Amino acid sequence: METIVRIGLDTSKSVFQLHGVDGMEQPVLRRKLRRGQVLAFFGRLPPTLVAMEACGASHYWARELRSLGHEVAMIPPQYVKPYVQRGKSDAADAEAICEAPSRPKLQKNFVPIKSPEQQGAQMLTRVRNQFIGRRTQLANSIRGYAAEFGFTAPKGLSRLPQLLIDIRADATVPDLAMELIEALAAEMARVDDQIVTLDKKLMQLHRSSEMSRRLATIPGIGPIGATLLSIKVVDARGFKSARNFAAWLGLTPKNHSTAGKNRLGVITRAGDGMLRTVLVAGATAVIADMRRRGSRPWSWLKDMIARKPPKLVAIALANKLARIAWKLMVSGERYRPASAVPMPTPT
Repeated sequence: METIVRIGLDTSKSVFQLHGVDGMEQPVLRRKLRRGQVLAFFGRLPPTLVAMEACGASHYWARELRSLGHEVAMIPPQYVKPYVQRGKSDAADAEAICEAPSRPKLQKNFVPIKSPEQQGAQMLTRVRNQFIGRRTQLANSIRGYAAEFGFTAPKGLSRLPQLLIDIRADATVPDLAMELIEALAAEMARVDDQIVTLDKKLMQLHRSSEMSRRLATIPGIGPIGATLLSIKVVDARGFKSARNFAAWLGLTPKNHSTAGKNRLGVITRAGDGMLRTVLVAGATAVIADMRRRGSRPWSWLKDMIARKPPKLVAIALANKLARIAWKLMVSGERYRPASAVPMPTPT
């Protein structure tokens, strides 16, 4: 077999497609493997560069291939798509995956390989988010069914216990409906207990991480936001600047510029949706606190609130929080409020 300098590996549940090229970028390997054959095949190959699309399972394969002496490049799927020539097949995808890492510009966007511990911590945040979604679904179901019998309650999870008390006290509610509502309430109580348990685990991660404790001092980024940032951002130095980090989170506007005219649209919403949601929620809380108590963490924020729509201000502040967080992650410094920064002495 001719010397292989790079292999594109298209992974799946059971069938893996390989595409390899030599030093002249000529195809020298086109092969399909079953899942159980992958490690044995790469174990016989001399060390080479193996490229894969980044996904949840790709981190496992990347760790296994590195243990066999290979270099692994994980590429975001959206950066592979432009190299698919025509049609959609495993072979075409593997060829595109093989070609993508040969571009110098794309090499800056390789995804860092996560350790099993990092993946476990990220799993905690996703499972917690799923349980919160399930709790919201159950609460809405209880409200909807209660409304069919004339019961309503104000917004908020704290209002549901009183709603259940009112339903139980009404003898006109059919026994079957009452039984089903009780089943929903019991399931919601169980989900609540699970969320409390997961919150405790999340706080343990927060207290054990020096970076997370530093990030939590930023206004609008509490323990949950700080823990998510420390877990999900494996290597903050992989971003060239704070603006690139904010762009990765999808907090920068879309660019539709052409013919010398700049047209900026809504935010791109790229990157990690959970992180972006937490940052926007934190920014909204800072703005609400500022309106309620008159706090002023940043002087420019009050003027912007007076001139711009609330949602736009929240996005702008979330962008600012992301940039501050990136700076702290890269520099190792602690957050210093603007009032704590000494003014330069005039000369």
